[in-house]
Amino acid sequence: MPNKPHSSSASCPAAAGAHIVQQEKAQLDFSRDMSYGDYLHLDELLNAQHPLSPEHNEMLFIIQHQTSELWMKLMLHELCAATGDLAADRLQPCFKKLARVSKIMEQLVHAWDVLATMTPPEYSALRPYLAQSSGFQSYQYRQIEFALGNKNAAMLKPHSHRDDIYAQVRKAYETPSLYDEALRALQRQGLAMPAEYLDRDWTQPYVASDAVQQAWLAVYQQSDKYWDLYQLGEKLTDLEDAFRLWRFRHVTTVERIIGFKRGTGGTSGVSYLRKMLDIVLFPELWKLRTDL
Repeated sequence: MPNKPHSSSASCPAAAGAHIVQQEKAQLDFSRDMSYGDYLHLDELLNAQHPLSPEHNEMLFIIQHQTSELWMKLMLHELCAATGDLAADRLQPCFKKLARVSKIMEQLVHAWDVLATMTPPEYSALRPYLAQSSGFQSYQYRQIEFALGNKNAAMLKPHSHRDDIYAQVRKAYETPSLYDEALRALQRQGLAMPAEYLDRDWTQPYVASDAVQQAWLAVYQQSDKYWDLYQLGEKLTDLEDAFRLWRFRHVTTVERIIGFKRGTGGTSGVSYLRKMLDIVLFPELWKLRTDL
């Protein structure tokens, strides 16, 4: 039997595609309505990359850091809201936001994989164009660290040249951290908590406490009684676990690309970043595991 002739749309993928769009009645005219690009301000976003060098790889370097800053903006949005939920004993909404923060950190971990495709000679070629600019100066990252309890007055200084940014960082520095609010939540649910941990100078670095560890230990040993607090402890542990991976991936990527050269921001580079790996945000939640 002779083969049936193919329809014109089957023989022409473009015609088939146009037919599908017509069937779907998709809106195609945006001369009077808001488009996808309008809503996301894509013109501004996609024109915010301004390489200073003639190097092909600088676009990777810029976009890597710009996208990281966008993820950090969302992370701060979620962290601040989660801390507010915790202060108001809205634990379930808090858990959802903390889980999202951990997922954002996973995205940031994988972002280093892309930057790691840059070789040492490629980075060396564009490095002089960076001058003294460095991720060390990221004011959003600093606010994240402050929100998680790693308070350090010296880290305010890099932002003092901009009053608007300095005010944001200073606010995060002076505000109770996520963990500070967690300890207050334990106290409100009947667990003994040292008074000096409930109302203190929030600008000071957190110091681990045996009494706080005993409170968390009670939560973990009586998880049926303190189920919400038990979940809170695990969400905080998930968060610090993800944060450690993010910092570790940063260290290894930097070492892979620049070795032990000093950072553009003036730090010792890899040696400085390795010291940061030793900082524990929620110490009692890690220590108690030995006693369980």
